[in-house]
Order: sequence, then C-alpha cells, then structure tokens
Amino acid sequence: MEIKAPRGVRDILPDESWKWAYVMNVAAKTMADYGFSEVHLPLFEHTELFSRGVGETTDIVEKEMYTFTDRGDRSITLRPEATAGMTRAALEHGMCAQGSAAKLWCWGPMFRYERPQKGRYRQFYQIDAEFLGTAGPMADVEIIDLSAELFRRLGLRNLEAVINSVGCPKCRPVYREALLKHFEGHKEELCEDCLSRMERNPLRILDCKKPGCGAVADAAPAIYEFLCDECREHYEEVKAGLERLGIPYRQDKRLVRGLDYYTKTAFEILSGDLGAQNAVCGGGRYDNLSESIGGPHLPSVGFACGMDRVVLVMEEQGCSFGRAPHAAVYVAALDASARGAAQKLTHDLRQAGLAAEQDVAGRSFKAQMKAAGASGAEWTCILGPEELEKGVAAVKNMGDGTQENVPLAEVPAYIAGRIK
Repeated sequence: MEIKAPRGVRDILPDESWKWAYVMNVAAKTMADYGFSEVHLPLFEHTELFSRGVGETTDIVEKEMYTFTDRGDRSITLRPEATAGMTRAALEHGMCAQGSAAKLWCWGPMFRYERPQKGRYRQFYQIDAEFLGTAGPMADVEIIDLSAELFRRLGLRNLEAVINSVGCPKCRPVYREALLKHFEGHKEELCEDCLSRMERNPLRILDCKKPGCGAVADAAPAIYEFLCDECREHYEEVKAGLERLGIPYRQDKRLVRGLDYYTKTAFEILSGDLGAQNAVCGGGRYDNLSESIGGPHLPSVGFACGMDRVVLVMEEQGCSFGRAPHAAVYVAALDASARGAAQKLTHDLRQAGLAAEQDVAGRSFKAQMKAAGASGAEWTCILGPEELEKGVAAVKNMGDGTQENVPLAEVPAYIAGRIK
C-alpha cells in the first residue's frame, strides 16, 4: 500500500517553495532593518508552557494541541504557537535581565489539530516577531509598523490596521460582567461553543464567526466604556502613534485575540480591495504571560503571520515573487566524447558563482538543447569534438540566438560579465 502524507499536512514542492524563499528573504531584511534578531526555537516544549501561558480555556489547549508522553513519562506538546516559547527562551537565557529589552523573531512550523481547509493546515508555518520587556505604547506602534511594512514590501495592497484594547486584569473583570449580563439575555441565539465560553471566557464570544453569535456580539457593549485610566491612556497613545506614522487604522470592538495572555492592544493587519479584506497577521500586547509561566513581570508585544496565508493572498493579488530560480547556463555535450569536458565546465561555472546545469543521463544532443530551452537558461555552452580540439566552447545567447567560440578557461568570466 502506498504511504501518503497524513491528513492536514502537505508537501511544499519546488513550484511553490521558491515563493516561500522570497517571502522569507523579504522578512529577514525587514526584521533586520527594525533591529530584530533571529532565533530558532524547539519544535516541542513541556505541555505546561502552553496550558499555563496560552490558557486552559482556549480552543488551542482544549481541542487543538498535539500532546504526547515521552519515554521519560513527561508531557510534551508540539508547539501550537511561538510567543510562549519565545518568552520562555528570553527568560531562560537572561535576555531581558536588569530591565533590558529584546527584539526577537523566528519562523517555522507550528502544529494544531483543526479541520483542514484552504490556507489552513495541521502543520502550518508562521513568522513571529516579539518585542519583549517593553511596557510603553510606542513599542505597540513599532510592532504594528513592522508588520505593515513587511506586507508593504511584499506588495500587498490597501493595508489597514484593525485595533482594539482588551483591557487588563484590573478593568477586564468589570467588562466581563457587562458581557455576561448581555449574553445571558441572548442564550438562545448562541452556538454551543459560545454557551460553554460564557462562564469561562465570555470575551471569546466576540470572536465567533457564526452569524447568530455575530449579531449578538455586535450588540454587546464596547470595552472602551470600561477601560481603566492606564489602559485608556495607553490605547489613545497607540492610536496617536499610528496617525503620526500615517498608518490607516480602524477600531473594532469585536477584535479579541484567541489566547488568554493578551492585554491592552490587540490588532490585525488587513490587505484587500473594494472591501474584500484579508487578514494577514494578528498580534498584540501580553504583559502577564511571563508571570503565568513562572517568570518575572515582563511586558511585551508582538505579532505572528501564517506563511501559507500570506503566500495565498499574494497570489490572489498578483504580487511579484521575483523570478523563479533557474540555471543561468546549460552545458550540452554534442556526443559521448565531450561529456567529461561538459561536466568539468559545469563545475567551473558553479565555482565562479553561476547557476549551471548539465545532462547526466546521456541524452541526445537534441534532447539536451530542448532541456536547455525549457530550463530558462540565458546561455548554453556547447561542447563537441571540434570544440574540444580547439579548446573552446560554443557559447550561445539563448535570448537572441547569437553564438561565439570562447576559450574554455575564459567561459565563466565571459558569461559572468554578460549575465542579466
């Protein structure tokens, strides 16, 4: 029986992987420009990191985590998100000791058990950026600016920040009671999931995408009326900062993040045309995550975006991914006597920093020239008995069809000086 990939995962094949490489190159440059350093985190962590950090009542912890017991009888979980791991790493390695801040980013696979659909997989990939150890609203603005700039550089159109405040442990309980009172009067209109959320985390009802729950949530009181002075001032300064930088934004009282660690600012970046909006990232502030996993108070803010989703939106909007990788030079052997020389010339071209391909299957010259055309190579080097006798290669410009004999030792420099 043929073994295939498990449901909900996929292979990212060459016709797509080069697009991912383009996105990652743009992301790495953007992060560096904003002073963020790259880290690489473990694919699995102790389960407690996520149950305590992300929240026991979240869908991730309750329904979506891939958790197993290892041979040491420890509960281990494949990471469902990166923020908790990033915070753990910063604490463990003293990156925010003595009041210092850390600007970190990472990318890689995350794992959640959920229903597979277009753009959503059980193994998915995220870019994640975290500004750890900063309490002020200017850090929130910098993170939103960073995310918007990343997508601007990727060519996404009509970027807009959608923002909200989710308060803090001081003012959120008052808002929670107001929400409960509102939802109690509309129980019959809520789905089963939202009914179970009522007592545990009624803010999550605001995030429900089902029409009935959405209508009830639209009529719910807004959190702005319940913010404490500190949260209100923080939120106003975030809005002022976005206006200062010319970043378009709108407020959405229903915007909450799906994880318990968020405080104050929550945001998404949308990209779309004519109202057909696409959320390409989400993030916000999480001032109490560190304490929930046993660390000191470490106010922080960050965002994450799904690579699958970003590439999909870029394709839908016709964004450029640059040029797909291709061989700049194809080396063709006219007959068997020239194959060794063709292999040596290919090696020399590669050592000169040129992308070069050759035939290794002993195909006919006609088949090799057909492969050269299909490869997208800009130049083809032809070697046969006559060329070998003269110590040259026939170098053909595949764009205009012109051809010139070039001494073998000079071919790499000749092509390098004319490559587009």
